[in-house]
Amino acid sequence: MNWLDNNILTLITFAPALGAALLMVFPRRQRDIRVFALVISLLTFVLSLHLPAHFHRDQAGFQFDTNVQWITTPNIHYHMGMDGISLWLVVLTTFLTPLCVLISWTSIHERVKEFFIILLILETALIGVFVALDLFLFYFFWEATLIPMALLIGVWGHGRRVYAAVKFFLYTMIASVFMLAGILWLYAKTGTFDFVVIQSALHNGSVPDFGGAAQWLFLGFFIAFAVKVPLFPFHTWLPDAHVEAPTAGSVLLAGVLLKMGTYGMLRFNLGLFPEQARANASWIAVLALIGIVYGALVAMVQPNMKKLIAYSSISHLGFVVLGIFSFTQAGLNGAMFVMLAHGISTGGLFMLAGTLYERRHTYEISEFGGLATPMPKYSTFFLFIVLASVGLPLLNGFIGEFLVLSGAFQAKMWWGIVGATGVIWSACYLLWMYQRVFFGVVKHEENNTLPDLNLRERVALWPAAIMALAMGVAPLLWLNAIDPAVHNALVPFTQFVSKVVPQ
Repeated sequence: MNWLDNNILTLITFAPALGAALLMVFPRRQRDIRVFALVISLLTFVLSLHLPAHFHRDQAGFQFDTNVQWITTPNIHYHMGMDGISLWLVVLTTFLTPLCVLISWTSIHERVKEFFIILLILETALIGVFVALDLFLFYFFWEATLIPMALLIGVWGHGRRVYAAVKFFLYTMIASVFMLAGILWLYAKTGTFDFVVIQSALHNGSVPDFGGAAQWLFLGFFIAFAVKVPLFPFHTWLPDAHVEAPTAGSVLLAGVLLKMGTYGMLRFNLGLFPEQARANASWIAVLALIGIVYGALVAMVQPNMKKLIAYSSISHLGFVVLGIFSFTQAGLNGAMFVMLAHGISTGGLFMLAGTLYERRHTYEISEFGGLATPMPKYSTFFLFIVLASVGLPLLNGFIGEFLVLSGAFQAKMWWGIVGATGVIWSACYLLWMYQRVFFGVVKHEENNTLPDLNLRERVALWPAAIMALAMGVAPLLWLNAIDPAVHNALVPFTQFVSKVVPQ
């Protein structure tokens, strides 16, 4: 078991990449390719269950640590580890990928092998981002997510797919250059890329010239993460990417890729630059609040179902940023929970939108109406996931938003008041969309004969629905692992932290 604990992160991270390599030499039969991709993604998910099963929930530090010299000059280590902050993000990634394989079973007709190879490579890159503790390794995985996601959008996407892919690639790559500059500055001053060593040196005040560069370093990291979230006003790439992406691309983009930005803020902006985080918190919180309200209001007027869900992501991720920069235990716990809940519920919404697109080849809300009659199972799943996304009590959306707003009220009352309106707006645009698509009489004759969910689609959707309910009913299963890591992250902000209520 010690060997497994020491190597589990490597196994989980590179199992999909190994599967992608094997897939390159696999027979050309499309069914075999799909089955093989599903088996590899399920195997990775099963491996990832080792993490919560053997995770010490009372420890705040990094666990499953692997640290070996990778390159001598410059001093780069293959350093991987995880705490309660990254634990569930890795499991979320491995949980969503098999669902993406299932939901893409019949919708991908061309270059099927290449599609699943790229999907598995993307999974490896996403997992690597959450477990890398060497800044060079982190940046490697960070940039490695760009190419497969851009290819998924540009090759297998819809109408303006090339435009959307190039826009996504340029926005996120250019923003990442600022983070790279910060990483290189830290290496030049400390002689290491190791996050733990750099964090210790910064907190001890042993990094020369740090005082003058601290604000610029903070902003360099922050810009890279803000574009990835995306935080207002860096959000314009997201609706295009979502609308043009294939269903699997949208699920992983909303479910995991956007969380790279909020994870980075929590891990690096707060972890390395607490003084600067405190100094910049007010205007960042304002941007988060604008994102919450703006994303919701723009979602409300969208005629396109997929674009509506995309703008809802901007609104929900605003809650995460607000929770992070409230510097409260409730706020950060809530931010982490919203990340996970959003991955499940919005991933579910994109899967549902994708199944409807397979039948009608349109996302226009005006093309539907009365679908509850020909598609009762589909409409039931859709309503359940919509209610989870709205934040109905006992479903996953409620806990995270409640904790974030609690933290926001503790930090500044008006943050909580403005943020709370986002909950109301989300109910408005999601329930109004549901009413227009599913209620009333069938407006278009072709919708009368739409087939309901088949077995494969139900198998893909049931796990998301079950998880939405489980997270709402038993949130402590997740929060007990998150809480010690969050408490540790808040140590530099002790003057902002209220007394932690014992569990």
